[in-house]
Amino acid sequence: MTKPTITLHKGDLPAGLELGASVAVDTETLGLNPHRDRLCLVQLSSGNGTAHLVQLDRNGYEAPRLKALFADPGVLKIFHFARFDVAVIEKYLGVSLAPLYCTKIASKLARTYTDRHGLKDLVGELLGIELSKQQQSSDWGAETLSQQQLAYAASDVLHLHALKTKLDAMLAREGRTAFAEAAFAFLPTRAKLDLAGFGEDDIFAH
Repeated sequence: MTKPTITLHKGDLPAGLELGASVAVDTETLGLNPHRDRLCLVQLSSGNGTAHLVQLDRNGYEAPRLKALFADPGVLKIFHFARFDVAVIEKYLGVSLAPLYCTKIASKLARTYTDRHGLKDLVGELLGIELSKQQQSSDWGAETLSQQQLAYAASDVLHLHALKTKLDAMLAREGRTAFAEAAFAFLPTRAKLDLAGFGEDDIFAH
C-alpha cells in the first residue's frame, strides 16, 4: 500500500483546498466527555490516500473554512461512530453537520454475524489492512504532536470511503439501506440529545 500523505494545518483549513463531494472525518479530544474534554484535532480525507489534519487553537475555535465544509449540504461527511464526533464538533465549533454517514451504524445493520464493529475490526475484515491503535490514548492537547500521533490520527479517516463502499453493498444485499439512511438522518438529533444530558437514556424504552 502506498504511504499516505499527511498534512497538518494550524487553526483552520487552507484557502482553496477542495476535498470533493464526500469527506471522511474524525476527531481527537482530551477524553470522551464533550462538556469537559476539549476538541484538539480534526482529521479529513477525500479517500485518495491523503489526510488533512487541523490542529485547533485552544483559545478559540474560529476555523471558518472548516465550519463551512461541515455545514455544506452538498458534502457527505463520513464517520466511524459519528454520534460522538458530531456532538463534540457541535459543542466546540457550533455547527450542525449534515448529511452524514456512519460506518459503525452501517456495520451494525449489515454485519449481524459479529459483535465486533470497531474501526480496527472493520478495516481488518473488509479491507485486509491492519490498523495500529497504539496512540489511541495519548495527549492530543500537546502543542507539538508527534509523527506517531499524526500517523495514527490520519489512519482513522484514510479507509472510511473504502469501508462505505463495502458496507453499502452489504446493506443493499440485506435490504437494510433504508434503515441505515434513516439512522444517519437522526444522528444530528442524537448528538443534540447527548449534549442535552440524555446520553444514557433510551428515550424509546418503556
